[in-house]
Amino acid sequence: MALPIYASPMQKIWYYTFRIICGLVFFFLVFPIMVIIPLSFNAQDFFTFTPEMLAFKAEGFSFKHYDDFFTNQDWQHALKNSLRIAPMATILSVSFGTLAAIGLSQSHVPFRRAIMAIMISPMIVPLIISASGMYFFYSRIGLQGTYAGVVLAHAVLGVPFVIITVTATLVGFDKSLTRAAANMGAGPVRTFFKIQMPLILPGVISGGLFAFITSFDEVVVVLFVGSAGQKTLPWQMFTGLREQISPTILAVATILIAMSIILLTTLELLRRRSERLRGMSPG
Repeated sequence: MALPIYASPMQKIWYYTFRIICGLVFFFLVFPIMVIIPLSFNAQDFFTFTPEMLAFKAEGFSFKHYDDFFTNQDWQHALKNSLRIAPMATILSVSFGTLAAIGLSQSHVPFRRAIMAIMISPMIVPLIISASGMYFFYSRIGLQGTYAGVVLAHAVLGVPFVIITVTATLVGFDKSLTRAAANMGAGPVRTFFKIQMPLILPGVISGGLFAFITSFDEVVVVLFVGSAGQKTLPWQMFTGLREQISPTILAVATILIAMSIILLTTLELLRRRSERLRGMSPG
């Protein structure tokens, strides 16, 4: 929001001071991440800048760490596992989270605030506690160390994000549209796919992207409920830091940063589209 022309001197001081503080906080958070990117192109097997890199010499930079990621069997196996687990966990999260959000948006549902608190608790409870609980529960029902167990665990972690984004989209939803569809003879399923879903789709996709990122980047829960056969990309990175320090981790981190930027940009575009659909911003 622009500073109004009638602002007082103190308001102007706070206006610029606040932006300077935000800029410093942003720099503090982003700078360590930005350091990783040039280090991933290091021609040497070091985690520090070499003299050649500091001098911007061509021999100081190389794509060998990226080449190692795309050719190393362990890294590719971990990537395939992540690409097998995250989409399935996202589909389950979106399905259950969307239905839960629509149900909890109905005013006649009893104890909906308590149910909402329980549904989004995986976001609040520390991951180590959730992982421990899942480990003991899965051990009893035979899902420990299985693909299905990891997918279900990641789906549980992703459901809260879907519920929150879809619920936020439903705030501006005109319920008279569903009543009109019912008066025209449309059933609940047809009404959902023809009326509700197109309008809440930005929120559903946003929640799905958050659920995908959560599953793709998660390492604590998969260490508890997974096995060597379900070693994901974050698990492989954790193992690489603990057992063998490999600069390939920096290349993988850079790829994940680029992917996160693309997904966050998509989320912002979806947010703006959702606001336009609900009439909250000009087209």
